[in-house]
Order: sequence, then structure tokens, then C-alpha cells
Amino acid sequence: MAQQLEVWQRGPLPEIIPMLQPVAHALLQAREEINEYMVEFPIELLWQRPAGMASTGFHLQHLSGVLDRVFTYARAEGLSEFQFAQLAEEGKDSAAGYTVADLVNRFNKQVDLALAQIKSTDANTLPDYRGVGRAGLPSTVIGLLFHAAEHTMRHVGQLMVTVAVVKNSKEV
Repeated sequence: MAQQLEVWQRGPLPEIIPMLQPVAHALLQAREEINEYMVEFPIELLWQRPAGMASTGFHLQHLSGVLDRVFTYARAEGLSEFQFAQLAEEGKDSAAGYTVADLVNRFNKQVDLALAQIKSTDANTLPDYRGVGRAGLPSTVIGLLFHAAEHTMRHVGQLMVTVAVVKNSKEV
């Protein structure tokens, strides 16, 4: 089977302004990689923390949660109680009721929501100030959207390593 081109190599995405193409490309690439890596991932490995590092389950929760939170800030909105509850749950054993499919589907849905927001983002708002968190740390719309993309890809890389390590340690 011929290897598929990465998302950014497939050309511009419709309805997305040029400045935000890299954000959309990164999120779609992350979704493809996560969906591929998580096929048939054993649920009993979901919360294992190799060498004390973050679990696969944490990365999946965190990927969705960060996208949700950062895109909320980009809309100049504060976090909801539900978002705070999800943040508090990230990586905890109490989240063990989730299946792999639940967490992957949650990420897929969050990417869809992010892409819809990107499509509706006015280029004139990209340099607009946005406060982050309770402290109102300074950022901009474009800064938050790009951070969401780079943060997502960073955790996808960590997820891939964690998945490989826990799967290989099971086989030994």
C-alpha cells in the first residue's frame, strides 16, 4: 500500500483562510495519526504509566481538553464548570471507565469543533488580545490557535512513544 501524503502536502483546505491552514493541517494530521495508532489498543494498557510518565489515557484526555480550553480562550470566553471538571479528571484512575474508543471519539469530535471555529475565524481578529486562564495571561487569537496546533502535535508524539512502550512491554 502506498504511503499517504501528510495532510499539509495535500493542498489547501476549503473555507480556511491561508493564515490558519497550518493549524488545520496539524489538527487533521493529529487526528489521522491518533486514529491509526489507537486501532486495537488494549484497554488494560490505557492507564499504564511507563517509567512514571503520562499514560496513553492521559494524553488522549489532555489532547481533547487542551483543544477545548484553548479554543474557548480564542473566542474570548471563560471556561465552564464542565471544562474544569474534565481538566481535573485528566489522567486520574477515576477516569478508567472510559474505553479507548470513547477517548478517541472525544478527540475526533474536538477536532471537528476546532475546524468549525477555524473556518469561522475572521482574519481581522487574529491579532486581537485574548487573556488566558484566571490570571488573564496575554495572548492573541492567532497565538492561541497556533499553540493549540503545536501542543496537539507535541502530545501526539508523546502518545505514540507511550503506546509503543506499553505495547512492547506487554509482549516481552
